[in-house]
Amino acid sequence: MQPTSSSPRVVLGVGGGIAAYKACELLRRLKSDDGIAADVTVVPTEHALRFVGAATFEALSGRPVYTDVFADVPSVAHVSTGQHADLVVIAPATADLLARAATGRADDLLTATLLVTRVPVLMAPAMHTEMWTHPATALNVETLRSRGVVVLDPAVGRLTGADSGAGRLPDPEHLAQVTELLLHRPDALPRDLVGRRIVVTAGGTREPLDPVRFLGNRSSGRQGFALALVAAARGADVTLLAANTALSVPPGVSMSEVGTAEELRRATLDAAARADAVIMAAAVADFRPADRHGSKIKKSAEHAARTLELTENADILAELVRRRNRAAHPVIVGFAAETGDASHTVAEYGRAKLARKGCDVLVVNDVSGGAVFGRADNAATILSDDGTEQAVPRGPKALLAAAVCDVVAHRLTSA
Repeated sequence: MQPTSSSPRVVLGVGGGIAAYKACELLRRLKSDDGIAADVTVVPTEHALRFVGAATFEALSGRPVYTDVFADVPSVAHVSTGQHADLVVIAPATADLLARAATGRADDLLTATLLVTRVPVLMAPAMHTEMWTHPATALNVETLRSRGVVVLDPAVGRLTGADSGAGRLPDPEHLAQVTELLLHRPDALPRDLVGRRIVVTAGGTREPLDPVRFLGNRSSGRQGFALALVAAARGADVTLLAANTALSVPPGVSMSEVGTAEELRRATLDAAARADAVIMAAAVADFRPADRHGSKIKKSAEHAARTLELTENADILAELVRRRNRAAHPVIVGFAAETGDASHTVAEYGRAKLARKGCDVLVVNDVSGGAVFGRADNAATILSDDGTEQAVPRGPKALLAAAVCDVVAHRLTSA
C-alpha cells in the first residue's frame, strides 16, 4: 500500500528487547488496508537492530530506517521525525528506554523524537517481571503518565527462558486497537479509573442440547474485550468474564471463562459484590433447553420432526439491579441489541428496556441486517437513567468502549 495524504503518520519506535520481533506484526497491522492504513516510520534503537535487522523494518514500512541523530542530516531527522507525526508508538518499551524517556535523554534518534513531538505517545513496556516491578521503573512510568504519555501495563505470560509473569509485550492486535483509538481520539485514555474495580462480561453464552449441539448466538466478544482493554488502560482493575470467545486477554486484565448463562450469572453476581461498576456486554441466551441429553440425539426417520421445549434463563442484568448494595451503589451498564419495526424505533425500544431493567446506563446497538456481531466496528446510542442520550457514530469498537468508560468514570466521580 502506498501512503496517501490522508494516511495517518505513525512513528513506530522499537526498543532493544526480545519482543522487538513482535513489532513486525504490529507494523503490518498498522499499514494494513483493512486496519489503520498508516504511513509508518520505524525508529529502532541500536540494540533493537540486534534482534531485528533494519532491512526487515524497511521492507515492511517502505521507508529507510535510522537510529542516530546524525542520520539524514539535510532533513534534520532528529527534529522532523517527531514534528511530522500524528502519533508515536513505542513497542517494546524496555526498562532502559522508559528511563531515558522519563529523564529527557536525547542520545539517539528515538529519544530525540520523543522530546520533539507534541502528539500523543503510546508506550508498551516489555521486560522481566523484576525489572517491571522495580521502584525505579515504577517511578519512571509514573513520571511519563503524569506528562500525558499512555503507558500500558504489560501482559502476563511467558517471558524469555523458563520465566513467566508480568512483563510480556501486549499482543500486536491489542496495540493496534489502542493505536487506532488514539488516532481517532487522542484524549481517550485518561487515568481516571485508577483504583476502580470494574467487571466486564463479553461473548455469547451457549446452552447445551446434547454433548454436540447447543443454542447460542453470533456474538464474537469483541466489544466486551474492547471495553476491558480501554478500562484497564485507564487504570481500572478489570475482571473480564468471557463466554465462548477466541480472543486473547487484553493487557492488565484478569479473565475468567464461562460457558452457559447460569455460569455467567454466578460469576457476575460474585464479582459484582466487590465492583465499582459492572458492564454487561455479553450476549446472554434468553432460553435454554428444558432437557439436556447426555448423549448425542440421533437423527432418524421415526423422529424426523422434534419439538424443543425451552426454559427461560434468569435475567442477570435485572438481578444485578435488585441485588446491588445501595451503600456502595455500583454503576451498572447494560447492552441491548435491538431492531426497529413498524411500531417503534430502536431508540424507543431501548428507552423502554432501560426503564424496565432499572440499570443506570443502557448501550443500544441497532443490529438490523446482522450489523455489529463479529465486526471490528460499531455504532450505538448510550442512554442514561437521567434522560441523557449520546449517539456514538460508527467507528472502531474501542471508540465506543471509550465513550462508555467516559460515562462510567463521570458517574463514579460524581457519586
